[in-house]
Amino acid sequence: MSIREDAISIFKAAVAAVQPSSLMQQHVHLREGKLTVCDKTFVLPAERPVWVFGAGKAAAAMAQALESILSDVDLQGIVITKYEHALPLQHIQVVEAGHPLPDENSVKATTQMVSLLKTVQPGDIVLFLLSGGASALLADYPEEASLTQVQQVFELLLKSGADIHEMNVVRKHLSAVKGGQLALLANTTSWCSLILSDVVGDDLSIIGSGPTVADPSTFADAVAILDKYNLTGKLPPGIHEHLQQGLAGTLTETPKPGNLQLEAVHNFLIGSNAIALKAAKEHATNLGYETQILTSTATGEATALAAELVAAAKDWKGSKPACLLMGGESTVTVTGKGLGGRNQHLALAAGILLNTRPDITILSAGTDGTDGPTDAAGAIADHALMISATAMGLDAAHYLRQHDAYHFFENTGGLIKTGPTQTNVMDIMLAMIS
Repeated sequence: MSIREDAISIFKAAVAAVQPSSLMQQHVHLREGKLTVCDKTFVLPAERPVWVFGAGKAAAAMAQALESILSDVDLQGIVITKYEHALPLQHIQVVEAGHPLPDENSVKATTQMVSLLKTVQPGDIVLFLLSGGASALLADYPEEASLTQVQQVFELLLKSGADIHEMNVVRKHLSAVKGGQLALLANTTSWCSLILSDVVGDDLSIIGSGPTVADPSTFADAVAILDKYNLTGKLPPGIHEHLQQGLAGTLTETPKPGNLQLEAVHNFLIGSNAIALKAAKEHATNLGYETQILTSTATGEATALAAELVAAAKDWKGSKPACLLMGGESTVTVTGKGLGGRNQHLALAAGILLNTRPDITILSAGTDGTDGPTDAAGAIADHALMISATAMGLDAAHYLRQHDAYHFFENTGGLIKTGPTQTNVMDIMLAMIS
């Protein structure tokens, strides 16, 4: 295989390692009428369903795996996933909704989930399936505002350069289900959340805006973040009023760590970027590459991470061929009018830095198969691709400034398209050195 093909193969190995079908089988077991979820065991209640709820890009795949494992159990509930991510389910309802911006389907499905949660009885078991994307898919809005206003705030945050921690602190304080509030709705002491992390550092209170996890952040934190990115003056009136009421203490805060009502809620991390990177390293090694994981917690502007990855490749003193791996999630402050995502932007920025290095190939792609508002997971760049672009009259620096990496790579053949992967553990970035 070529270097490019090897790079894509390594990325796909990372994605395969965090498929819900595999992860769920590792952590959910049924034996002799007892359900074990990670380190918690429950006796199945007689003549009562096991409730299954969930939200995220991987929610349908997680629910499908659960139906397979618990094929003899009465399962009921609803999961919300992104458009084109639904899978056939026998017992659990699946609803597709908007991402990265919530839509009417998000709100309707969330309202239905809330109604069902309120019917849960004290002896019932609740399994909640959470993955990245849930912040948009599990959606509501303040009484003072509207869905349109929440959409406007989400869009402002997405283009501001705020990281996922900051965005989700704001989102939690515009919701009655995020930030631990969803888990308060069910009257049961048997609640387990199974979580795939799309957040650097795997902070459970941030993943999907932590609907079942105590929230250490406050209305004041949310307002400070909006101030930091100069968004406060751009807020719709209803959102501004809601946040001001929160600051004044007239609205109830999200449940904080130590909240007694959340003591019976067990949150388990079952999938992460570190697991994906480990599998990528094993696959690269098997292909004959000297392989090193640089970090699983890469953050910062995409252009800065591109420079960091290229510099590591240029400075590599080990044996060759080599593969350097990074995991995490970059940010992009969007100012141009083009089309792309953070991974395509990172790959383009890296490609520009490879003008004298035909021995280095850079790949950056999202494990969820979606990079920004595009149908690509990411992109791959090397010296040959950049030379070809120049021959075609394409100015790479112009495309970078316009945040139009998608059209650059569409013209040069550098896009990576996987379709929905049914998982989501952030991004994989790699440098191949020949």
